[in-house]
Amino acid sequence: MDTDLTAAYDRCRELHRRHGRTYYLATRLLPAWKRRHVHALYGFTRYADEIVDRTDDLPAAERAARLAAWSDRFVAGLRGEAVDDPLLPAVLHTIAVFDLDRGDFASFLRSMAMDLTVPSYPTYDDLLDYMEGSAAVIGTMMLPILGSSDPAAAREPARQLGLAFQLTNFIRDVAEDLDRGRTYLPDEDLARFDVTREDLLAAKAAGRTTPGIRDLIEYEVTRAQAHYLAAAPGIPLLSPASQACMRTAYALYGGILDEVAAQGYDVFARRARVPGRKRTVVAARALLTPAGTPVTVPGPAPRPALVRA
Repeated sequence: MDTDLTAAYDRCRELHRRHGRTYYLATRLLPAWKRRHVHALYGFTRYADEIVDRTDDLPAAERAARLAAWSDRFVAGLRGEAVDDPLLPAVLHTIAVFDLDRGDFASFLRSMAMDLTVPSYPTYDDLLDYMEGSAAVIGTMMLPILGSSDPAAAREPARQLGLAFQLTNFIRDVAEDLDRGRTYLPDEDLARFDVTREDLLAAKAAGRTTPGIRDLIEYEVTRAQAHYLAAAPGIPLLSPASQACMRTAYALYGGILDEVAAQGYDVFARRARVPGRKRTVVAARALLTPAGTPVTVPGPAPRPALVRA
């Protein structure tokens, strides 16, 4: 591997180590040759996210121009042109090694561009359209790297796992997203529980939730659980060497839902985190679990009265 390509993979790994603690821990359970490719995908998605979200001092038009310019360099690289970029050589190499679907990357970049112009989503179907590119395709990008005994059967569970992970992030990060001028809880769900965006902002300012917001968050947790349930059959279908990694990621991301429930569904009091000791235990247990063992769907049992007609 040439020096520039090695440096690009190292750059992606560092982004992953610094910003993706949960997934980075899980990735360490993969065979060494697979890790760098997962780091490359994470680096690609993280760098695009940083263009959108870590340049808040710039006008939206300038951020859009930067994202478009970086996307153009990526597309040029797909055509075989040399690219001058600190991390794109790694993702381009990974795409070539596994013949990944270029359309997944186009969908992802489309969703990143949406973050610059779309502050909220009227319905869950609208949000799913966004998450198709920002989350579901991450699952299908990952699947060839992880390997599977039945790729066709594992495809939809992989997509569902991407949706489950992202919805978990949306639930945990309501306050952070408000700071960026965005809400990823659908407007129809806010209305269902008589919550307004102003209520969310007030709860953020106060550092505590309200009964209506608590019910809203619990409802979103049950929605995330449905995606975890749909994703569960896919993990035993993965290559045995990849199962410990994804069991760990599944349990730790799902564990965030347990932490949200444990703090009374108050996502404003503190950011829900899985304790470090528990993270280590989960990883160790995953390593000792025989390949093919079913996974347990995370999160608390919902209250029957929660879902309103």
